[in-house]
Amino acid sequence: MPSQTVAIVIHKGVQALDVAGPVDVFTEANAFLDPTDRYRTILVAADRNPVRASNGIRLLGDMTFEDANGGFDVILVAGGPMLPRAAPEPGLVEWVREAPWRSSIYGSICTGAFVLGHAGLLDQRRVTTHWQDAQTLAAKFPQARVEPDLIYVRDGRLITSAGVTAGIDLALALVGQRHSAEIALKVAKRLVVVAQRQGGQSQFSPYLSAPADPGSPIARVQDHVMANIRGRHTLASLAEAARMSTRNFARHFAQQTGMTPHEFIERARVDAARMKLEGSDLPLKAVAHDCGFGSADRMRIVFTARLGVTPAQYRASFRKMDSA
Repeated sequence: MPSQTVAIVIHKGVQALDVAGPVDVFTEANAFLDPTDRYRTILVAADRNPVRASNGIRLLGDMTFEDANGGFDVILVAGGPMLPRAAPEPGLVEWVREAPWRSSIYGSICTGAFVLGHAGLLDQRRVTTHWQDAQTLAAKFPQARVEPDLIYVRDGRLITSAGVTAGIDLALALVGQRHSAEIALKVAKRLVVVAQRQGGQSQFSPYLSAPADPGSPIARVQDHVMANIRGRHTLASLAEAARMSTRNFARHFAQQTGMTPHEFIERARVDAARMKLEGSDLPLKAVAHDCGFGSADRMRIVFTARLGVTPAQYRASFRKMDSA
């Protein structure tokens, strides 16, 4: 196979790690590849002036939008904190609109999905972005099928990732698809990434969904669930802990967290199980019991639905990392 050229689109206020993470993945991959089959990564910007990233550092594009009129193997639009709130520059949108015709694979990292949306490239497509901005993306581009809880999503030639470091997972997935899972794992280990996360793996952590007021009844209930993860929790028992009626509790919980109490409990149990699978050799039956699933079969069903892998496959990914 010939070498691949990956274009990463940068802009004013870009998130530096959205750029550096994927660039480092492709660069490190070259150490394990034949010289004739390596990655060439270039930065594409509006002009030749330095681009100030959101953390203050300056990046310099290798090519301008005007110069970059040829084809690329991959085009990725990096995100930035301002993209969910402010429309991107027209020149950026105009160039990105041609991405499907300029590349074999195109997509975004984190909030770069908003640029794709303004360019009309998200309609009827499965996409993801940073968990904090998923609802805004869905509201601004209602024809998009936003998956708020995934690390990255591949829909045909379109690939999008969740927030910031998920750009590393996206780049590792591309390396794995083009070359092999073994190469991707070697790159992940070289970058001291704990493991290559699956695309279907959740970006959710129950600690990220806490209400703004940590002393609120909803926050107390969340703390209670996570401190007693193996316990049996019902809507009635949680409402009692919050000192609210069942109906009011369910309504306030959904308003403050964006999910039902049942979904929160299930996700919290998955999160607890993930930590045990990563850090211990406990039998699956014991992990399921300790995390409140009741049985290994039930844990497998929930894991497969939420993460796209079984608990055994999830644990195996860490064992592969140790031996890579």
